Amino acid sequence: MAALQAQRLFLAQSSSFLPSTSAARPRPRPRTRRSGARTCRAAMRVPSGIHTAQDSFSLKLEWIDVPASPSATDVDASSGSVSVEKLRAIGEAAADRAEMHDIIGRQRDNWNHLLLHSTNSLTLAASVMAALAPAAPSMVALKASAGVLLTTAAVTMAAVNKIQPSQLAEEQRNATRLWRELERDVRAALALGATAATTTQDDVQEAMDRVLALDAAYPLPLLPGMLEKFPKAVEPARWWPRRRAAQPKRSRSFGRRGSASSNNGWTHELEEEMRGILRVIKAKDEQEFLTVGKLVLNLNRGLAVAGPALAGTAALASVFIGSGEAGAWASGAAVFGGALAAAVNTVEHGGQMGMLFELLRNCAGFYRKIQEDIEANLGEPDVERREGGEVFATKVALKLGRSVSDLKQFRKVASPSVRDEDIEEFAGKLF
Repeated sequence: MAALQAQRLFLAQSSSFLPSTSAARPRPRPRTRRSGARTCRAAMRVPSGIHTAQDSFSLKLEWIDVPASPSATDVDASSGSVSVEKLRAIGEAAADRAEMHDIIGRQRDNWNHLLLHSTNSLTLAASVMAALAPAAPSMVALKASAGVLLTTAAVTMAAVNKIQPSQLAEEQRNATRLWRELERDVRAALALGATAATTTQDDVQEAMDRVLALDAAYPLPLLPGMLEKFPKAVEPARWWPRRRAAQPKRSRSFGRRGSASSNNGWTHELEEEMRGILRVIKAKDEQEFLTVGKLVLNLNRGLAVAGPALAGTAALASVFIGSGEAGAWASGAAVFGGALAAAVNTVEHGGQMGMLFELLRNCAGFYRKIQEDIEANLGEPDVERREGGEVFATKVALKLGRSVSDLKQFRKVASPSVRDEDIEEFAGKLF
C-alpha cells in the first residue's frame, strides 16, 4: 500500500514538472530518422527520498553523433579520387625521370667526345716523343714521357671501352623518349578521368608496371647497375612490362560475314593480316636487326681489346728506346703501336660502335613489342575485350611506316603453305 502511494506521488510530481520543462524548451516535432542524424539520450535522476518539491528532479539531455554509414557511391568516388592522385604522382615522377635522363644523356655524350680526343692526343703525342727520342740529347726524358703517356692512354682506353660512353648516351636518349611517352599517356588518362571519372586502380597498376620496367631497362647509375656492354647473347631491348595472364572468357566467334561494327572492329580478314604481319616480323625484321647487331658487337669487342693492347705494347717498347741495336726497333714499335692504337680508338668511339649496337637492340625491341601487341590481341578469344580492330590496325600501320591498305598484302603470308624462306619483303619501312 505504501509503495502504491509512493508511485502515485511520483507520477503527480512528474506531471507537475513536465509542463514547466516544456515551457522552457519547446518539444521538437517528431520526424523520421535519417542517416547521419543526431539522436537524443534523456536521463532522469530521482533522489532516494520522495519529496514534493520540484527541485528534487533533474533531466539531463545528451546529443549523440551517430556516424553515417558510407554509401557505395561515396566509396567509389573516394577510390576514384585516390587513383587519380596516384596517377598524378606517377606522371610527375615520369616527367622528373625524363629530365634526369636527358641531362645524364648529354653528359655522357660529352664524355664520349672528350675522352676520344683526349686519348688520341695522349697517344699521338707519345708517338712523336718516341720517334724523336733516339736522336734527342734528352733521350731519357723523352723516352720516359712517351712511356708514361702511352701507359695512361692504354689505361684510359680500357676504362672507356668498358663503359662505352656512346652506348650510354644512346641508352639515355631512348629512356628520355620513353619516359616522355609515359608522361603523355598518364596526362591523357588524367584528362579522360577528369571528364568521365574512369580512372581505376588497374590504370594505376599498369602505369606503375611501366615505370618499373623502364627503370630496369635503362638504369640511371653507372656503377653498379650498368647494362652489360658486351653480352654473350644479343637480345632485343625490353622496356615494357610483361603482360598479366587474363581470365579466360567464353569465346565470341565470328566468321567471314561478321561485321566490324558488331565485333569491336575485328573481322576475319583483319586477323589474317595481323597473323601475316606477325610472321614477317619474326622471320625478317627482328632477325635482321639481331644479325647485324651480332656483327657490330663482335667488331666492337675486337676493337675494345685491340686498342689498349696496342697502346700497352707501344708503352712497353718505349722502355727499350736507346738500348743498342734494339733501340731503333723499339722506337719504331712504339711509334707504330701508338699510331695504330689512336686509329683503333677513333674507329671504335669516333664511329660510335656502342651507340650503333644499342640502336640495333632497340630496333629489334621495337619489333618485338609489335609482336607481343599483336599476339595479345589475337590471343584474346573475346573480341569485346580486345583493342578496337580499326584503331589497332592504324597503330600497327603507323609503327611500320605503312598505310592501312598496305597491310592487306600480308594476308597471303599467313598461310602455312608459305615458307619463311619465301618471304622477301620486310614488314617495316620506317627503319
